[in-house]
Amino acid sequence: MLKSINGATFKKMVLAGVSLLEQNKEYIDSLNVFPVPDGDTGTNMFLTMKSAVGEINKCMNTDLVSLSEAFAKGALRGARGNSGVITSQIFKGFCSVTKNCKEVSTKDFAKAMQEGASIAYKAVTKPKEGTILTVIRVMAENAVSLAKKHDDFEVFLKKVLDIGEEILKQTPEMLPVLKKAGVVDSGGRGILVIFTGFYRFLIGEELEYTFEDETKPQTVDDVIADINQLGDIEFGYCTEYMIINMYKKTTEADITKLREKLMEIGDSVICIGDLSLVKVHVHTNEPNKALGYALELGELYNLKIENMREQNRELKKKAQAVEETKELGMIAVAPGDGLAQIFKELTVDEIIVGGQTMNPSAEDIATAADKVPARTVFVFPNNKNIQLAAEQANEVTNKNIVVIPTRSVPEGISAAITFNPDASEEENKNAMLEAIKSVRSGSVTYAVRDTHVDGFDLSKGEIIGLDDKAILAKGNLVSETTEKLIETMFDDSIMNITLFYGEDIREDEANALQEALAKKYPDCEVTVANGGQPVYYYLVSLE
Repeated sequence: MLKSINGATFKKMVLAGVSLLEQNKEYIDSLNVFPVPDGDTGTNMFLTMKSAVGEINKCMNTDLVSLSEAFAKGALRGARGNSGVITSQIFKGFCSVTKNCKEVSTKDFAKAMQEGASIAYKAVTKPKEGTILTVIRVMAENAVSLAKKHDDFEVFLKKVLDIGEEILKQTPEMLPVLKKAGVVDSGGRGILVIFTGFYRFLIGEELEYTFEDETKPQTVDDVIADINQLGDIEFGYCTEYMIINMYKKTTEADITKLREKLMEIGDSVICIGDLSLVKVHVHTNEPNKALGYALELGELYNLKIENMREQNRELKKKAQAVEETKELGMIAVAPGDGLAQIFKELTVDEIIVGGQTMNPSAEDIATAADKVPARTVFVFPNNKNIQLAAEQANEVTNKNIVVIPTRSVPEGISAAITFNPDASEEENKNAMLEAIKSVRSGSVTYAVRDTHVDGFDLSKGEIIGLDDKAILAKGNLVSETTEKLIETMFDDSIMNITLFYGEDIREDEANALQEALAKKYPDCEVTVANGGQPVYYYLVSLE
């Protein structure tokens, strides 16, 4: 009977949860409501959690404080897509509770789930029931009452998972779009997979966490290299040394006691070796004690003490010396080389390669913002599934990120066109928001499964045209379906039709479609441009 979870167990549970998520990410992707080849919920959740594990594996200590903080930090930095961002918020709340525990009881675990659900709901502007939010909330609410009856983790967590499965089955009744597609909510399934991984580890089904680029635990040299990345420093002296020529009275237990003493006076503790040699690294405000403890075991060798606060001050001075060259900058997410080039021509500073099939993380966006020589940076996510990650990027950069909620590349281009470097942040923001209202965006791709949705009976491989809300056209030919889509979206207010053709469309095919549309809509200017995007044959802009 397991009544509490310590740091070491917590870490292994997380690894098991991520391992099971990796094994099931393609299945979770397949639950995407629309039958387009970009269902990426499972992939985004996995990449988010993979980032969390990367931070956890850097931890040199196995206390719940360190592991919880690393878990939350890694998930936030790696958050991708709406599902990934919501997942990161669930575990941000979860870890805000576990980090205050020496060991986690079932009551603590239930409280952590409850806080996770609360934080996740707050992260979404208009939360919908029938999604991952519903699943985690219902699980958490029931976990609180279950924890009062069960202090055995195996029994407790199994009952919580059973409730999760029950509520997941009900999600199609809460969201008609799920019912039409014949699927349960993909994010809800993803969060259940993670918690199922936790449970499987606890009952002895340990899962190996093995993907090729897994982050390795930090070595002493890694820790020293990371010093330059520190922000506010709690412990000011990086103290390193080796202990050699041990006294005859020194035992292996003394080395363990040394490690424990060092952990009491600092952090980032490494104390490894045996009776022939011990290597020590610690960040502390009392280097004299760190040396004194060691002298009780043997002789000191290769002693080094560095003032990290002074190093940090010097780094900040250098950073402040790099003057920003302008007030305002821009970042855009673009899924193809052609689209990236268009944004560059519109003076967008940084292009993030990404889109529907490859959502950038909050850290990707923050990193791009840090490269822009401006204090305020406008971000065009160009996809509603990237918007939340863009908003979260403000938490991992010192730049002032202003997210313009562009749901498509055409909207992003329209926003970039209105940019005025001489206008204020507020003036630019208002102009951009007004500009994207005049754009109607569509896209043409193919169905990845047989289904019935939005009034269409679709077959796998059939060409489909859709706007940002629904499927509007279908057909067997790309050009034919594109024409149908435009016809459905068109009205007398439209003056410009722009087609961005993808990597699977030849230039002559795009030019032929342009000619056909120009004849069909003689009062409109019809333009084609090489977007180079994957998956989508055409991205369509009507203005």
